[in-house]
Amino acid sequence: MQLPRSTLLDAYLRMQRIRNFEERIVIEFSSGEIPGFIHSYLGQEASAVGTCIHLDDDDYIGSTHRGHGHCIAKGADLKAMMAELYGKRDGLCRGKGGSMHIADLSKGMLGANAIVGGSPPLVLGAALTAKTRGNGKVAVAFTGDGGSNQGTVFEAMNMAVVLQLPAIFVIENNGFGEGTAASYACGTPDLAARAAAFGMPAVAVDGTDFFAVHDAVGEAVERARGGGGPSTVETRCPRFTGHFVGDPQHYRARGEVEALRRDGDPLALIRRRLIEAGLFDVEQFDALDRDVAAEIDDAVAFARAAPIPDEADLMADVYIAYR
Repeated sequence: MQLPRSTLLDAYLRMQRIRNFEERIVIEFSSGEIPGFIHSYLGQEASAVGTCIHLDDDDYIGSTHRGHGHCIAKGADLKAMMAELYGKRDGLCRGKGGSMHIADLSKGMLGANAIVGGSPPLVLGAALTAKTRGNGKVAVAFTGDGGSNQGTVFEAMNMAVVLQLPAIFVIENNGFGEGTAASYACGTPDLAARAAAFGMPAVAVDGTDFFAVHDAVGEAVERARGGGGPSTVETRCPRFTGHFVGDPQHYRARGEVEALRRDGDPLALIRRRLIEAGLFDVEQFDALDRDVAAEIDDAVAFARAAPIPDEADLMADVYIAYR
């Protein structure tokens, strides 16, 4: 464990913010306060943070319909995020995007995407821009095991290799595409091997282990910034919840989720590793957790008090889009 203590603290706080944010919106959505659909990122925190901790604000990421964790890991403002989910004018997208289309271009977050496999082609364009400008920036496409079956993903991977673009494909294999098991829908259990077939370096890692994701993505980012072309990292990170909040999950085995929470919790893993290394103690972590919980409380209060977009806001957005 060679990372600076400050980096490890940053990683833990980002992961804890994702965990607290997601747990809270499940409650608020279930109470009827948040409109639309919610796709929770619980259980996958190490994948987003282990990736985005290598990135600057002007590096790009493209997300999935399960995009809150990516957004938080990239540094988006929690209050503006919460307001967006509430459909409020002070949200990141002025309340017009909601959960599945949340974006923050100031942080290089190109947006969550309701189209399965939709982010790799977008990130391909961002990576081509970075290479054309020669600015050393990289672009990361998050997709899932379901998305990895899409032709758009294969096309983006192939073109990234052909053009030797600074693109990184992160396949978050949570085991299910909606309610269909990856073991049924994917022709191989090794999704990274598909990417390798296009001629790029590709590895699969334990996506619940921040350090495993950090090291694998770090190599990919260094390669991309140095002109070495694209890479793929498959992070195997089962989700703690259903495809969406309210999913009865009849497709999962009895006791499966309980076992994941007990034995495969990314927060518990990083916390235990850092305590064993003598870098933090239980009391310090408990204090950090209380601070993060207060941040989420503040974000909810901000979202509740924020105004709803009116007709003038809509017309202003239309004018900006078409002028």
